[in-house]
Amino acid sequence: MKNILVPVGSSKNALSHLQYAVDFAEAFGAKLFIVQVYNVYTKAGTMIKVDQIIERESKTFLEGLVSKINTKNVEVVVKTLKGKLISTLELACRAADVDLVLVEPRTNSIKDEVYLGKTSGKIIKQMDVPALIVPEGYVFSKPEHILMAIKSAIIKKEGVLQKLIDIKSKFNATVDLLLVKTPYHKEGDFNVNDELNSLIRNRTETVNATTFQGVLEHFQSHSPDMLCVVRRKRGFFAKKWEKDTILRKDFFIKTPVLVLSGLK
Repeated sequence: MKNILVPVGSSKNALSHLQYAVDFAEAFGAKLFIVQVYNVYTKAGTMIKVDQIIERESKTFLEGLVSKINTKNVEVVVKTLKGKLISTLELACRAADVDLVLVEPRTNSIKDEVYLGKTSGKIIKQMDVPALIVPEGYVFSKPEHILMAIKSAIIKKEGVLQKLIDIKSKFNATVDLLLVKTPYHKEGDFNVNDELNSLIRNRTETVNATTFQGVLEHFQSHSPDMLCVVRRKRGFFAKKWEKDTILRKDFFIKTPVLVLSGLK
């Protein structure tokens, strides 16, 4: 893992999130890109150069945050980017060959009952780059036990497990697999291939209406310090994130959540 991107909003959690990002990047010897995306809508005839003002203020804001954290030996690059959130971040990820996006649940100051805000929800739902959701105020520690929850173990994409492999290898973590049989279960969904099988210590099979419900049922018994799920068009968080937000009453886990791109 060489390049990590961190989108920053205006949340009160920004400093602790950036410190986690630095600590995580340091463990991998990775370069850290700290970015803020802005867009400008101006009326015709406006004389003030709004773009330059916002860009300058945004960069000053980011540099101010970075000055307040311990960057250790991590190379940190600060960027302000103009454009639509998802397309701009995707371009930045391709340009910088980003391996992982670190996301804080709420990048803007919004109601406490919300777990994932609109911006974070869009990043997780719409981007294809693997992401790590870091709980608010979470202090970095080496993950020792990862729970991976999926409804189908069929893997068609090459390299889709790489971020899980990287984290397991770097921190010598154990990985348990939770296979959730839903009403959409198909023959062969629980056939675990050699690559995935080589990563896991134990496997558990459960029957639930959704993968999400399977996680809620088994999370406490496994007591992981990281959850790994898969992004699918109609997968783990699809219905929860159709409006790009998730309420705490619907989903709230106090550990980082690694979101891989679709397996198929």
